[in-house]
Amino acid sequence: MKLASALRDAALSALVAFGLFVALIGLHLVPTDSGLILVGRPWALVLIVAAVFVGRLAMLLWLHVRPAGTATPRRLAAGMTRAGRYVAPVFLVLALTLPLYGGRYMLDTGILVLTYVMLGWGLTIVVGLAGLLDLGYVAFYAVGAYSYALLSTTWHLGFWTTLPVAGLLAALWGIMLGFPVLRLRGDYLAIVTLAFGEIIRVVLINWTSLTNGSNGITDIPRPTLFGLKFNASGDPDSFAGFFHLDYSITQRFVFLYYVILALALLTNWVSLRLRRLPLGRAWEALREDEIACRSLGINVTTTKLTAFAIGAMFGGFAGAFFATRQGFISPESFNFMESALVLSIVVLGGLGSQLGVALAALVMIGGTELFRDFAEYRMLIFGLALVVMMVLRPRGLVAGRTPSIALGTRREIAAELVAEGRG
Repeated sequence: MKLASALRDAALSALVAFGLFVALIGLHLVPTDSGLILVGRPWALVLIVAAVFVGRLAMLLWLHVRPAGTATPRRLAAGMTRAGRYVAPVFLVLALTLPLYGGRYMLDTGILVLTYVMLGWGLTIVVGLAGLLDLGYVAFYAVGAYSYALLSTTWHLGFWTTLPVAGLLAALWGIMLGFPVLRLRGDYLAIVTLAFGEIIRVVLINWTSLTNGSNGITDIPRPTLFGLKFNASGDPDSFAGFFHLDYSITQRFVFLYYVILALALLTNWVSLRLRRLPLGRAWEALREDEIACRSLGINVTTTKLTAFAIGAMFGGFAGAFFATRQGFISPESFNFMESALVLSIVVLGGLGSQLGVALAALVMIGGTELFRDFAEYRMLIFGLALVVMMVLRPRGLVAGRTPSIALGTRREIAAELVAEGRG
């Protein structure tokens, strides 16, 4: 690529950035006693446009001059897969021991990250394994949350009793979504699932007699440990009173952390086992080519419905945990941005990669917490990171699609077995 062409491309990118950010960054609303006034920030606008120009130019030059022997994506993915054998156990040990060295803030952040890890692993079944683009996954998240909230506040059922019910109800709604979209693929499937997520949210807002509308549901019961509550009463039926401990609110956070960790590990274990079953191999065949999948005699209807149902079930489990952790839910917690965030985690992690989803959730959710003090620029930095990932690693952090069933080693075939008339 000639330098003039690269400069022209970088200048065009800078012009587009100027059009996008002239109002978002170049102008700033400042509250005063008389109201809000607009204050110009030309230096901030100049810096961001210059950064886009330099970044685009550097990327084009790097793509042009990089060595021909650079590792191919497939070799790089294989290296990431081998590294995952050692990284995954380290992450598991760190997750199990986090309450020993982490404070309340780290525990709360860990609970949030693990919730999105569980959602990502649940959506991986639908998007990563079956190849069905689902933009309405937050609907099953909402169904699980409201199922637990309504059953626990109305019928006074406990968390452990209601948890499987919430998952089954979410799976039922997954099947109900699956039937109308059996003949849809690609963009059409994405639009219908997006509409389904919005329908659920609108129903939650308007069905006030059941869901209390925009006011939400309050006083949702917390989970207990074999009937022991995590409160400061000191009674024998409380955790601190039963074990004769001084009450600390950290005890409840530690318990919630291990609950979501167990649920996330259960989701991972089930997903890995399903991949090796005939059903999991049917999902992968459906993802690669639906026509070839039909020609092999695979029941596409059953395959799609099971993917929607199982993925929705884990979304319902995560929703039930979200409700009991927050103690309050409202329709605003289940908007489209939640679906987009979970889908971004799955895509950036690598379609079908369990480790990649966990890493993406840690980077995106944990990294967002690091930029909380820069709330004004947090989404800008987040979007820039997405662009860089799409350029450098378009198939995700861990982009390997290792077949579930494969020959471990190559076998040589004797010459007499492939002779004329025998092969």
